[in-house]
This record gives sequence, structure tokens and C-alpha cells, in this order.
Amino acid sequence: MAIAAQTPDILGERQSGQDVRTQNVVACQAVANIVKSSLGPVGLDKMLVDDIGDVTITNDGATILKMLEVEHPAAKVLVELAELQDREVGDGTTSVVIVAAELLKRANDLVKNKIHPTSIISGYRLAMREACKYVDEKLSAKVEKLGKDSLVNCAKTSMSSKLIASDSDFFANLVVDAVQAVKTTTARGEIKYPIKGINILKAHGKSAKDSYLLNGYALNTGRAAQGMPTRVAPARIACLDFNLQKTKMQMGVQVLVSDPRELEKIRQREADITKERIEKLLKAGANVILTTKGIDDMALKYFVEAGAIAVRRVRKEDLRHVAKATGATAVSTFADMEGEETFDQSFLGYADEVVEERISDDDVILVKGTKTTSAVSVILRGANDFMLDEMERSLHDALCIVKRTLESNVVVAGGGAVEAALSVFLENLATTLGSREQLAIAEFAEALLIIPKVLAVNAAKDATELVAKLRAYHHTAQTKANKQHLSSMGLDLSKGTVRNNLEAGVIEPAMSKVKIIQFATEAAITILRIDDMIKLIKDERENEE
Repeated sequence: MAIAAQTPDILGERQSGQDVRTQNVVACQAVANIVKSSLGPVGLDKMLVDDIGDVTITNDGATILKMLEVEHPAAKVLVELAELQDREVGDGTTSVVIVAAELLKRANDLVKNKIHPTSIISGYRLAMREACKYVDEKLSAKVEKLGKDSLVNCAKTSMSSKLIASDSDFFANLVVDAVQAVKTTTARGEIKYPIKGINILKAHGKSAKDSYLLNGYALNTGRAAQGMPTRVAPARIACLDFNLQKTKMQMGVQVLVSDPRELEKIRQREADITKERIEKLLKAGANVILTTKGIDDMALKYFVEAGAIAVRRVRKEDLRHVAKATGATAVSTFADMEGEETFDQSFLGYADEVVEERISDDDVILVKGTKTTSAVSVILRGANDFMLDEMERSLHDALCIVKRTLESNVVVAGGGAVEAALSVFLENLATTLGSREQLAIAEFAEALLIIPKVLAVNAAKDATELVAKLRAYHHTAQTKANKQHLSSMGLDLSKGTVRNNLEAGVIEPAMSKVKIIQFATEAAITILRIDDMIKLIKDERENEE
């Protein structure tokens, strides 16, 4: 075996140099081409069917890529990129993938023209820094000037490419109200908008316009028994994470009985343990009990007698949110340090009232007037599951965008305005440099134009002409001192013209654009660095030995 280890032949395929690069770029282009047609206000949807036949209809970039089974390692980088954008900003997932793929393609062309990848990488990095600086200094507008309308407009811009675009006025206001309802101030005095506190419930029936905002956190389950009250106020809430059923012995614990008459006592004791637990809960003052596990009929009887609401099989996630909003502590066991079972009052959360309401055909439990953070729920109505799922994804994006706008207070014009401005700016910058990076920066500038191009193509407009007009405006804005207002010129895709998008209300948070440029560049650089790929094959001989 010692000799075999020294031989240079590797068990597997090895590709290096240009082959690998071309292969990676082709794989990334393929991924980008899938999401390309879903960009923009007239983007089309994708229908994804998984291996068991579940159908998802969506045009949210992150969702599409998550559902795809991507084999190629370089293409996986793009999928992770979309997820990162989704986590950080919440919207712009499609754009970031398209930009990254375009940057890669152009970098690959440069490498073919005998420019070293290292020069391209440093050029891209420089272009990225300059671009982000330029967005912050020149292109962004403060939200204070624009007022509440600007938040609604941000939400509308985010929804424009989604299924609910036709009702975007209605939903944008709904989203802005929801985000402003969960406003909290941290101990340090920062104002935060935890959109996790907005629960989205989907209910069949009626039309999308019948969706509404509920003040309170809604749980998608009803009371555990009919005899319980439908309303408890003020509510003291216990959040549990264990079974309230007749206590069975744990696995592996044996009870040896010599006298059959003792059996009944054992059964009785098992029932009493649960009874004692419930009495401890009620003695502490709890009148609303939420548990992630089950509650059996015997236990329900005690709750009904005490006039408390008990809810079983609550989702873990919901339990955490309720606990956070009401100041409760989620309890997974009653055992304390001494081995006794106790339930302290401090574990309870407080809310003004807990009510059960009927929404369409389902019962929901609403937790209203919570103690620490205010929680709201959006009840979505729609014709079928696909519609509701896609509405939820669209609202998630819009909620994230409004949150980012409120927290950063800076917006930029949408509709390809930023990309066109950056393209003109970077091109001028490239001509001032006398180093190798010049070509890379010029290509970076060209690559950014992919966004307005794709927007126009998806809208069935003449992309070449529109992009040329757009660039002319931005060139004027950057060269003439008194024409600065032209820097927010973007595309109007319904009419196929160029207009001032800040005034037209097509705006996005500046943070979203900056992150798109940063993430796309980083991903492109990561893939561009690869010049050798070794696929190892399992050695059959070892197994035989």
C-alpha cells in the first residue's frame, strides 16, 4: 500500500484551468436563467412539482432555488446566495442571482482574453466598494421627506412582481400597518420591528381582498373541549412543552406487582399525578394553558371545571412567539432542583384577553393585548392553497422590505435606476484608472445593466432602446451640475418609457440594493477563484481488502 500512496494518479476525475471555469459559469447561467423570467412587475411564475407530486407555484427567487435539487457545486453557491439575501434583506433574491451569474460570465470572457483571475477579482472588489459608496452618497433619499406613503410605495414595489400585484394598494397598507404595530424599543433605545411577531394565518374562502389585520397573536387551533369558555380576560398564560395525559411510567421502568389489589392503587396514583400537576397550574393562577403535546379527557375535565381555556398541539414556533409576546416562560418540566414538582407564578405570561373566534371554517385562538411586545396577525383569504401560499411568500417579502426601510430610513429609486446610474458611474471610473483593473471594472459596469435589460425583456418591451435611453439620462445627471434630479430615472414597464421613479413611487430600501451588489460580487469571486476540480471516486480495491 505504501507504494500506491506515492503514485501521482488520483482516483477520480480532475479538471483544471479553463474547463472548470467554463463549466462553473455554464452551471450558474443555467440557474440564473430559471429565475430570470420571474424578475420584475410582469415576471412570470414557476410551477415546481416535487417527487411526491406536491405543487408549488411561485416567483420568489429564494423559494424557486430552494425547491430545485441542484447538483452542481458552483450552482449551489448561487442557491445559498439567494437564501442569504432572503435572510438578510428578505427581498431581491432573484436580482442577486441574476447579477452574480452575469458577473461570472463576463469574468470568464476576460480570463479567455488572457487577463489573470486575480486582477479581475481585485477589480470587482474595487467596483463593489465604489458602487456601494455611490449608492449611499448620491442615489439614496431619506424617508422622512417622503412620509408614510414611501413605506406603502416600498411595499407596493416589492409586491409588484408577485401574484397580488393587482391588489397591491390594499396589501401594501395592510403590511405597513402590521409592521408599525409591532414596533418595539430595545433597552438601548433602538427602535426595532420584529416581524416574527406578525403571524400570518391562511384561511380558505372569500377573495384576497377580504384579508385583514387582527390585533393579537392568532393560533390556528381551537379550544380543546367544548365546555371551556370562549373568552378569558385578563388572561394569565402558561406555556407548556409536555403531555398533560395520564402519567405512564417511562420506558424501561418496570412495576412488579405481587398483590393484584394494589393494581388499582397504581392506576389511581397515575391519574392523581396528572391531577396534581393541573392543580399546581391552576393554583398559580393560570387560566389559559397552551401545550405543544396532548391533553387527555380526564385532564380536560379539570380545566373545564376551573373555567380555563386549554389548547393542545400548539406549534412549537407559535408557543415561542406567544411566550415572548406575553412574557411567559415555556416550561418543559415541573421538576425543580429538589426533585419536587412545582410551578411558579413567575412563569405565567399576561395578556388582556384570550378569545376564540371563528374564521371561515376554522376556530382560532386570539391572544390580545399582550404584555411585552404587541403582536398582530394577518388573516389571509384566498381561493386555494397555491394562492394562499404564494400570498404568504409575497407578504413576507413586503414585510421585510418595510422593516428594512423603517430601520434604515434610506430609499433608492427602483426599476433599474440604481443599476443604470452605477453602470455609467463605474464606466467613467474605469477610464480614470491606469491599471489592469480597468477592464474588470468596465465589465462590472456592463454586468449591472443586466437588471434593466431583463426587466424590459420580461415586459415585452424593446430592451436595447430603453436601456440606451436610460443610460443617456444617467450620463447627463452625472456630468451636468444642474441635472442631478435625473439620477432617479428608471423604467416604467407598463408603458415602456423612462420616468422619474422616485416621484412615481417605485422605491426600494437602499440597503437592499447595497446587499445585492455585495453578495453578488462575493459569490462571483468565490466561484471565479476555482481553477481546479477533483471529483474523488470511491476506491473499490480497499473494500475488497
